[in-house]
Amino acid sequence: MDQFDDILNQDLDPTETREWVESLNAVINHDGTERAHFLLERMVDSTRRAGGYLPFDPTTEYVNTIPPHMEARSPGDAALEWRIRSLIRWNALATVVRANRKPGDLGGHISSFASSATLYDVGFNHFWRAPSADHPGDLVFHQGHSAPGVYARSFLEGRISEDQLDLFRMEVAGKGRGLSSYPHPYLMPDYWQVPTVSMGLGPIQAIYQAQFWKYLEHRGLMPKTDRKIWCFMGDGESDEPESLGAISLAGREGLDNLIFVINCNLQRLDGPVRGNGKIIQELEGVFRGAGWNAIKVVWGSYWDPLLARDTTGKLRQLMMETVDGEYQACKAFGGAYTREKFFGKYPETAALVANMSDDDIWRLNRGGHDPHKVYAAYHAAVNTTGMPTVILAKTVKGYGMGAAGESQNPAHNQKKMDTEAVRAFRDRFNIPVPDDKLDEVPYYHPGKDSDEVQYMLERRRALGGSLPQRRRKADQSFKAPALDAFDQITKGTGDREISTTMALVRGMNLMLRDKELGPRLVPIVADEARTFGMEGMFRQIGIYAPFGQKYRPQDADQLLYYREDQKGQVLQEGISEAGGMSAWLAAATSYSVSNVAMLPFFIYYSMFGFQRIGDLCWAAGDMRARGFLIGGTSGRTTLNGEGLQHEDGHSHLLSGAIPNVVSYDPTFSYELAVILQDGTRRMMQEQEDVYYYITVMNENYAHPDLPKGSEEGIVKGMYLFKDGGKAKKNEPRVQLMGSGTILREVIAAAELLEKDFGVTSDIWSVPSFSEVRREGFDAERWNRLHPEATQRVPYVTGLLADRQGPAVAATDYVREFADQIRAFMPDGMRYTVLGTDGFGRSDTRANLRGHFEVDRYWIAHAALAALAKDGKVNAKDVSRAIKEYKLDVDKPNPMTV
Repeated sequence: MDQFDDILNQDLDPTETREWVESLNAVINHDGTERAHFLLERMVDSTRRAGGYLPFDPTTEYVNTIPPHMEARSPGDAALEWRIRSLIRWNALATVVRANRKPGDLGGHISSFASSATLYDVGFNHFWRAPSADHPGDLVFHQGHSAPGVYARSFLEGRISEDQLDLFRMEVAGKGRGLSSYPHPYLMPDYWQVPTVSMGLGPIQAIYQAQFWKYLEHRGLMPKTDRKIWCFMGDGESDEPESLGAISLAGREGLDNLIFVINCNLQRLDGPVRGNGKIIQELEGVFRGAGWNAIKVVWGSYWDPLLARDTTGKLRQLMMETVDGEYQACKAFGGAYTREKFFGKYPETAALVANMSDDDIWRLNRGGHDPHKVYAAYHAAVNTTGMPTVILAKTVKGYGMGAAGESQNPAHNQKKMDTEAVRAFRDRFNIPVPDDKLDEVPYYHPGKDSDEVQYMLERRRALGGSLPQRRRKADQSFKAPALDAFDQITKGTGDREISTTMALVRGMNLMLRDKELGPRLVPIVADEARTFGMEGMFRQIGIYAPFGQKYRPQDADQLLYYREDQKGQVLQEGISEAGGMSAWLAAATSYSVSNVAMLPFFIYYSMFGFQRIGDLCWAAGDMRARGFLIGGTSGRTTLNGEGLQHEDGHSHLLSGAIPNVVSYDPTFSYELAVILQDGTRRMMQEQEDVYYYITVMNENYAHPDLPKGSEEGIVKGMYLFKDGGKAKKNEPRVQLMGSGTILREVIAAAELLEKDFGVTSDIWSVPSFSEVRREGFDAERWNRLHPEATQRVPYVTGLLADRQGPAVAATDYVREFADQIRAFMPDGMRYTVLGTDGFGRSDTRANLRGHFEVDRYWIAHAALAALAKDGKVNAKDVSRAIKEYKLDVDKPNPMTV
């Protein structure tokens, strides 16, 4: 390839080359660049047809994409905007430095916003529209580490007080007035819209938000507008798989409502991003190859005269040859160093700066710090149609911090500055703070009637209002269907056997029939909709495809054919759980982002949810998402043939760690119906900020009718499924508990105990050990804090208080799952927990349940062992159970094999 490149670079006939170039320039001048592009494409096509190999180069020269003569001019007051930007820089720095002069080392970041201040300022002043009567508003994903700069702007606008700035990262002491470290909607529900500091999550969420906006428009649920999603990220953040993993979707679907702004300060958290390469060139190639419009903003206006005088092309050549590690050094070491090490490499480039002082060379600015270049790029981006846009803006990390951090490897973690560094920053940005106040690093506000503040407020009024701002509730709520609307799954199935997955799909279909609520349902699958029995929805409501179905599906002659439609309701996101979850997040926050309440159902293999995409699940809690996550094929013994990687035994522990997730592991279809109805009521009718995690199984069995009066217990997480009858004095009795598919083994164990040992059982269904645990600890906390008040009785304690015998719980999950409620067992009640600790493996369900010791025989044995310890049966009964049930007492602990 190198040899071929050398051949291409050899000019065999310079005169002919000049004639071709002159002809092309004539076409450009007469007919425009599009005509020239057309001719070039035809020439390339002809060359390839003749057998010529033309390698694709996805990158362009290392210069600005938009030439100076084609730049849109900013209508703003440049001098006043520089003044505003300087004040914001100062107050952002003061926020972090003051916080870190307090005891406790609060942390914070200065250098990220220092590099991106201009990128934000131009957006706030000219492009980002707030929701108003005239416009639905844009959505801005702020780079997490830049939060102090956003607070500083709000301070000048009068939205945040000086006292609040002093509560940066002091949310406990602030008692609701503190400022969160990064964008967190849960902590500041009227301000931040999306959490972004867990790097990579902002970009993938932005892509699927853009897709979901198109989905809402195509389905007629939201009018078509020119609103945009702006996603800010760092160049180092591009290494996160989520950052670039879905960009092909945006290109493929032509998401022209999406704009990425990548702050290319060439530094990660510890040093250069691509010290030996060029991150801007790399990202340009990646995005252009994925179908994006890539706009490079590399050089500021001070470079324009030099580039105009570069008649030999040596400066452009030098720019291409220089790697990012060298560019970083040039900004770190100053003008004289840059003259020698950069321009001095070639006589031609040295001559270009011969009449410039070292200070002049130092002032040669990068594009991301030039508001004119940034405005031109933003203007081009918002006017691009048919494709998403990425803006690659070159900046300096720690810009303005001088020796305290500018373009230095440790800049990211810089949060403290001595007085001399503060003085230099003040002088550089002309902040009117006197020398005798510098030690305090005071905030500076020019006054609400100042030219700066009035200009800021006028610009925001013209753009619809202040940003960031968040909507807490949608204007329209939707009444949940009554429980009798779910009769098909609250009534028993008789001899017919179905899985809870099938019951879920039936429940969704029943909800789809609701004229008001039905259109708001968003079924989402990463793939394998047929695995979950959802193929009926293909025909019924269609699969969303932004350009419709351009082919005749292979199964077109079948009843349930694969139907794609521009107005399709199902979102099928390919083999990407992160994609499916991001689509779910877009739908689950649509009530806030778009004032359009939606109810998404994301159905996936349970093992690939909270474990695989747990950070997105955590972000969903932060974003106050609303919707149903469905962990399909759940349990460690239920998905029997799939083995270690697929069998889930712990997702409920992970979901239970997120405060606003409500988790259930139902056994029967009627339990599922009650949960769906109550969840819909809470999220769509009451607009509570919770979301639901429900595990469903692929095991078929018969389902009974909804027991009368059990609804409240199902919602609370535990109810009496079968009463063993009036207790007789001294009879052996046990309390058996279970959830999911293993509850059926519990029921069978009760029959064995009665038949073989005369032991009576009360059987408890516990659809949510997690909810029971939360209620118990809430009561326990209240009692500790109110020692003289009437003490509360935890729900599970009250249910079991008058029951006899020990309790035994068994589930298809690890022991910790059911063990969560141990603290609330009535005094003196022994509690034994069985679970599926260990790695999953492939075998029959019966063999797996025997292996993990959660089948009916092991449950019956555990009950007898507990009764023996209580003196209700003797040890010989336990030994007899081992023998009769053929339990291998010498088998290894399943946790260890």
